[in-house]
Amino acid sequence: MQTGGQGDNNGNVEPEARPEVLLARQLLAGDADAFDRFVDLFRSRIFQYSFLMCGQREDAEEVAQETLLKVFENIDQLREPERVKAWVFQIAKNACLMMRRKSIFAPREEISLDEPGAQIRDAGALPDSEVLRHELHDRLSSAIRELPHMYRAVLLLRDVEELSTGETAKILDLSTDVVKTRLVRARKMIRAKLDAPIGTFEPQDKPRPLAQDVRDDMLALYRRGAANRGRSRL
Repeated sequence: MQTGGQGDNNGNVEPEARPEVLLARQLLAGDADAFDRFVDLFRSRIFQYSFLMCGQREDAEEVAQETLLKVFENIDQLREPERVKAWVFQIAKNACLMMRRKSIFAPREEISLDEPGAQIRDAGALPDSEVLRHELHDRLSSAIRELPHMYRAVLLLRDVEELSTGETAKILDLSTDVVKTRLVRARKMIRAKLDAPIGTFEPQDKPRPLAQDVRDDMLALYRRGAANRGRSRL
């Protein structure tokens, strides 16, 4: 039984009550106050996804920036706010593919211990539980990046971003059966490396602060689209 339209007895949040859906509705309604919250909600997640897919921090930050620019440039094309997360990661996936083709960095499958998040800089200053959490994150992050690309792409969307099988299939242009098969294999690979479930993964790597001129460009794109939507209703 649902309670107040916000969730079910298992604690699952109804789609229309999810923060990203509420923000998408506000943006589509022309509420510019939702802009900063939308950027803050998605930017780190897009960066983490891109970092694990592209293998370089510089590439991941560019992908996150390009993704959000395209999101705000095309926000009026979002027909179903309930699918905003899948829509955003469809754009991010395409940006990652373009980055992998043009990057001055060769995409890497091996793990560099020099990458951000690969080491704990001052483990002695952290509580034991915090050290263990960081170590688990680093091992799991490395294990994900070691997966072959076709398995990594499915795992990140399904288990890290928690998109549905159908949404993942649409983003990756695969059948749902292929998504299910690759997910099972990816999970087995992770467990073989770590003896730990993927569900314990929580993104920790963060992008550098967004430059004000880039944020201004994003806001300008959004406002231009909002103005166009307003004229189209007349």
